Amino acid sequence: MDALDREILAQLQADGRLTLTELADRVGLTVSPCHRRLRALERDGVITGYSAQIRPGSVGLGFEALVFVTLTSSSAATVAALEEALTGIPNVLLAQRLFGSPDYLLRVVAEDLTAYQKLYDGELATLPGVQRLNSTLVMKSVVEGRGLPL
Repeated sequence: MDALDREILAQLQADGRLTLTELADRVGLTVSPCHRRLRALERDGVITGYSAQIRPGSVGLGFEALVFVTLTSSSAATVAALEEALTGIPNVLLAQRLFGSPDYLLRVVAEDLTAYQKLYDGELATLPGVQRLNSTLVMKSVVEGRGLPL
């Protein structure tokens, strides 16, 4: 990866809706070499996808919690079962396995406190291998959706 690849990535992080022509112009390339580099970045898994950033409250998901998960066991089977189950819960926006305790950090959204309680009781508390859940409510997001420092 060279400086031009990094500039392509920086431009796309800033505005993922750039046309290929606009991107090429911004990084100082013609369209064909810019297109080749872009496809290589996608093929190599550097660029993993394109999406719109949506403010949760604008679609009725104004409640957010960070949930710390402690497992009963760190066995491969327990970890695999939990991770598979987490992928099936659309309200879980982020799930990260941590070193130490707790074992996982989840970012969860819901419509409101009542909806979160229902999600917590019906899905999160029944996840395989869960010993303890600890929720922290998000007061406000200060930094969010920031691109990588390229």
